[in-house]
Amino acid sequence: MEPANHPEVLEQLKRLQEKYVPLGQDLASYLEGLYHTDFLNYWDYIHLDTLLSLQVPRTTIPDEKIFIMYHQITELYFKLCLEEYRQIGDDKALTVEMLMKRLKRINRYFDNLIDSFDVMVDGMDQKQFLQFRMALMPASGFQSVQYRMIEIASTDLRNLTNKEKRLALGQHVTHEDLIGCIYWKEGATEVSSGSKTLTLIRFEEKYTDQLILFAKNYEHKNVWAVYQKLSPEDQQNPRLLRLMRELDSNVNVNWPLMHYKSAVRYLQRDPEVIAATGGTNWQKYLPPKFQKRIFYPELWSEQELEEWGKGWVEKILNGDV
Repeated sequence: MEPANHPEVLEQLKRLQEKYVPLGQDLASYLEGLYHTDFLNYWDYIHLDTLLSLQVPRTTIPDEKIFIMYHQITELYFKLCLEEYRQIGDDKALTVEMLMKRLKRINRYFDNLIDSFDVMVDGMDQKQFLQFRMALMPASGFQSVQYRMIEIASTDLRNLTNKEKRLALGQHVTHEDLIGCIYWKEGATEVSSGSKTLTLIRFEEKYTDQLILFAKNYEHKNVWAVYQKLSPEDQQNPRLLRLMRELDSNVNVNWPLMHYKSAVRYLQRDPEVIAATGGTNWQKYLPPKFQKRIFYPELWSEQELEEWGKGWVEKILNGDV
């Protein structure tokens, strides 16, 4: 143990003095407070007891806990992604290297999510799922606001809208207008009547204002807007283009298709097709070839755009993926 007059201890005290004195703070008082502070434990730091208490099933069916935990893990990954988007948007002197570093992180998070989806597809009993899902209505993964934020932080808001509805609004459209014709609304309609599901109604009641504010905040801070501010040379960086195309594929093809694979596994019954939790039209909403949701259409060839998601759905239905 180093004595109090050891040069390294004195140097640290000097640095602390230089930090607190200009702020009008008494270093001795802070050191006294440190003396009374308890040691930090791992379980306290990450609130482990609280974290492990957050799985509260609504039924007694065992595999419901798997369902809850997987979705909680997913939301934590989404939060990791949003932290990277925040740092991309807030960096006033963002370099192409830093942009690539953060895009690589986001892609890695989605790679992990996509690979982990077997926990849902193969790790949960189908009969148990079809039983406990009825107790969850109208809750749905569709209502993940963090996923919607990821979409908004990735691209120009116009790329997330129904083109026909957007064009009908004219040239001078607001963020409110664009959120009003966002693509995901079509995926949360009653299969039979075409009216809004309670899932969508409740989601809009809770999050519409928040999403409009988020969209306004990211109008000039989304990944596409940041990309356009780069120099022409940096915009042609092959690594950057590859990372942006990978992000586009991960979020708009690979991730929804893993959901589609799960839906086929649990909800497809010939000749009957079961509606997803909340009555959402999963067959229309999930397949990328129907939605053609693309963050960066300028970075893909005409053939790639035309064949967006083509073949994947058939492979899943045939059990090849």
